[in-house]
Parts: sequence; structure tokens; C-alpha cells
Amino acid sequence: MHPYVPEGFFLSTPTPEALHRGVENGDIFQALCTKCDEFHNLHVDLGFCTGIIPREEAALGINEGTTKEYAILSRVGKPVCFQVLGFDQSGNALLSRRSAQADAKSYFMSALRAGDIVPGVVQNPSNFGVFCDIGCGIIAMMRIDRCCVSRLQTTADHYTIGQKMFAAIYAIDDDTGFIHLTGRELLGTWEENVNDFRSGQTVPGTVRSVMPYGIFVELTPNLSGLAEAVPGVKEGDNVSVYIRSIQHDRHKIKLNILQVLPKPAKPKRLPYRITEGKIERWEYFPGSTAVTYF
Repeated sequence: MHPYVPEGFFLSTPTPEALHRGVENGDIFQALCTKCDEFHNLHVDLGFCTGIIPREEAALGINEGTTKEYAILSRVGKPVCFQVLGFDQSGNALLSRRSAQADAKSYFMSALRAGDIVPGVVQNPSNFGVFCDIGCGIIAMMRIDRCCVSRLQTTADHYTIGQKMFAAIYAIDDDTGFIHLTGRELLGTWEENVNDFRSGQTVPGTVRSVMPYGIFVELTPNLSGLAEAVPGVKEGDNVSVYIRSIQHDRHKIKLNILQVLPKPAKPKRLPYRITEGKIERWEYFPGSTAVTYF
């Protein structure tokens, strides 16, 4: 894992000794933001004292106008990263989130390459992709078609705000510095996923596509099967399915839909097969169109 951790991925309030050392060392810490005052300064709970992040130090790009004020306001009640600038006469710690982000951005642009696996924390799942913090509040985006092999209608099917996740670097825009991610490669091949299932089992699934010739049901994010059409079943429904057969040679699964199930309160935990290291090439199954070269 790279040294710049996403906000909220780990949270351990720093000790007074560590904070004082951080003034000289430039160490990056995280703590909970408890308030944004009328001047848009962030207040951080450090336990033994209050940390203050002045507005101009609250986010990379805030002074240049390239970052909106919402980036400051939205941190209340959430962890924030920071470096320690010093302490004032009242004993408050003066902090900078902007400088921590600048260090992280510089590192990402110089050290990360396509295929590198990074941790993330979900900020905004949308219909076209999911935005996530990959370190110190630096935002990257994963398009919906790169989330998994299944055809999603919205990334909210698999992601919620604050969720911890992993992804691989897909591309870095040299002009803007924006980072694009891909996630399906970390969720396993067809064979890796199908090995968790057996013919004759009944398991839950999610309807992803309703076609005239049948219904595609997701068993895991990177594995779906085809069931015969059932009246009233629609995309997004949670269903129980009977596995009629698994055809390894054709990479196909035949299912029967038994009943519609209640919708779960939140998405299931993603079944990652890889969470660290680097990927050079990935193929869903031999001859599949789902191939990624890094």
C-alpha cells in the first residue's frame, strides 16, 4: 500500500508527541473533523487539543478557485488528513490539509503506473461511475463499465458513501493529473468465481438484464447466469435462483428463478481476489472480450 492513505480508510488519533514531531518531519495524520465555522475553517478533534485547518489550507485548489467550497463543508463529521504547521499561544494545533494533498498528488503523478493497485474510500457513487478518495482526499474515478463484469445500472448497486474499496490504476491524464481507475480485474476471472458454486445449489442473486430470451442474474459482481423468463421480474430485483447446470467449456450457467427476495439495506461486501501489488494483464476467460492490458 502506498504511504498516502485515503481519508477514513484507517483512523487513529495521533498522540501529542507524534503531532509535535510532525511539525519537523512533515508526517501526515488523520482525525475527525467536528465543525466548519462561519469562516470555513475546519475544527479537528485531537483529543488533548483542538486542531484548526484555516480555509486556505483546507483543500488543494481552494485558493485558486478550482475546488468548490463544498469540498470543505462536506468534511464535517468525517476524517480529514493533515500536516502540522505548529501550535498557537492558546495551544491549538495549526494544520494543513492542502499541503498533505499536495504531497500525495506529487507522489501519485511520479510513482503510480497503470496496473498499480490502490486502496480507496467511496465519495460519490453515480450512474456513470464512482468517485473515490485514493489518498489524502485526492479524488479518482472509476467508470461504471470498469466496476465489474456485470452490467450495472448505477454504481450504487455495489458502492455506498464511506465504503472501503480497492482498484487498479487504469490511466493518468498527463494534462489534468486526473486519475482513472478500474476494479473488475480485482474481482476474479470466470473460473475463480464459478468455483464457489455447484450445480443443484440455491443461492441469492440480482437481476441485471431482462431480455426476450431470458433473464441475466448476477451471482457475484464478476459472474452471471441465464434464467428462463419469469413474469413480473425486473432489473434490480433480488431473487433466489436454483443452479441447473454449470458449463465450464462454454463459460455458461443455467438458472431457474424461484422467488423475488427483499432488497438488502446495503450492498454486499465486494469479494476481492487481489488487494495489493500490480497487474500486467487480465483476461476474464480465454477468448473473452473482457481483457485489460496495463
